[in-house]
Amino acid sequence: MTTVSQLLDAKGHEVTSVEADDTVLTALQVMERDDIGALVVLDKGRLVGMFSERHYARKVFIKGKSSPNTHVREVMDENVVVTRPDHTVEECMAIVTEKRVRHLPVVDDGELVGLISIGDLVKSIISDQQFVIEQLEHYIRA
Repeated sequence: MTTVSQLLDAKGHEVTSVEADDTVLTALQVMERDDIGALVVLDKGRLVGMFSERHYARKVFIKGKSSPNTHVREVMDENVVVTRPDHTVEECMAIVTEKRVRHLPVVDDGELVGLISIGDLVKSIISDQQFVIEQLEHYIRA
């Protein structure tokens, strides 16, 4: 079973983030620049929230707030669901399904060490299944 640590070793540990006091406009510009749908929100280097396109749509745009005048801390999700490097991909799939989240910050000893998405999890599961299929085909042919 693939662990989060192995997944991060393959995809990288880089985490795109904004500060809680940054404006929503800044967060949107970072997401557009990096072609991503969610950001980790930090306050003096400490994980304090998540901000996504969904948060923007529901808490800024629909409510008529101004992106340049609204701070990320006002609209971010403060109840961040996290995972650990030793969790398996399957455990993370259960977490994202149960908690209805799409991104999981990876925290080790209180330190943010990566971020995985539901897409990363699905890709890993498909890769593992493909490996098993190839092994079974090889076994059948032998």
